[in-house]
Amino acid sequence: MSEFDEQLREIIPRLRRFAVSLTRNGSSADDLVQASLERALSGWGDKRADGDLRAWLFSILYRQFLDAHRRSRRYARMLEFFTGRDDAEPSVERTVIAQSTLQVFDRLPTEQRALLLMVSVEGLTYKEVAEILDVPTGTVMSRLSRARQALRQLSDGEISSPSLRILK
Repeated sequence: MSEFDEQLREIIPRLRRFAVSLTRNGSSADDLVQASLERALSGWGDKRADGDLRAWLFSILYRQFLDAHRRSRRYARMLEFFTGRDDAEPSVERTVIAQSTLQVFDRLPTEQRALLLMVSVEGLTYKEVAEILDVPTGTVMSRLSRARQALRQLSDGEISSPSLRILK
């Protein structure tokens, strides 16, 4: 077995765990991991030889998730426009989940959850996360600080839902 195969076998469960945390659905997570691996293999020639395989794969997976999320929102808006119906309303299951008591971590915005997972669970360095998100390392540190603060405030009941600053 090659070294690459060994690395890949070690990373796939981590990719799946990360995908489940983003999608909150096992089968969607499997689809996301598969699509990410397909993209990685087709773009293997674009990978930097000195780059970290794990960070590169996490970057691909996260970008695949964001792209799919944008596409689904765009589709829902188009469907509403053409049919006059708003099918983007939450399902009964989502309503029940939203109203029930969730773990504090699940109440964080996706971006904050993803950042906390990459650093705290997956053990990626700030530099690796900065490369994945294509932002400076200082930005990762400040976003991580805000995510941790929101997590603390939710735990203490100081806020009911965390805010997310969007800067461009």
